Amino acid sequence: MKTIRTLIVMACMTGLAAFAIAQSAPTTQSAPTTQSAASATPPRVTPADAKNHLDETVMVCGKVVDVKKIPKYGLAGHGKPVSFDLDQPEPNPVFYFVTFGAQPGGPEEAIAAYKDKRVCVTGKVSGAHSGAPFIITPDRTQIQVQEEKK
Repeated sequence: MKTIRTLIVMACMTGLAAFAIAQSAPTTQSAPTTQSAASATPPRVTPADAKNHLDETVMVCGKVVDVKKIPKYGLAGHGKPVSFDLDQPEPNPVFYFVTFGAQPGGPEEAIAAYKDKRVCVTGKVSGAHSGAPFIITPDRTQIQVQEEKK
């Protein structure tokens, strides 16, 4: 039974690796020459609206309201994955992003960097038909912490 569970988890992690590699791979599309540099910035959407932008590169901005770490498994070169829900926590999240805890701080370092903060995450929106949309962020430069308004 333990072997089957390990195989299932490894299959899931392999799928995550594919998303991580796809997110960090440069795109080969060139921008039209009539576009200005300012319009090259991905459109900004709310976490609730991200479901309408599957397979598009966008910037999703919201407040981190829930954190889930996967302590047992990680990806070589990336560390251990951590999932952050934006604007609405489990059991009905509207959007989440996954990033990886850097070595040696691991997932605790990533949690401290983003928990309870407003962030903007840029990347290609993925999602299952029945689950919340998400962005995998193997490169932490895809995540920007926003200043809190007072």
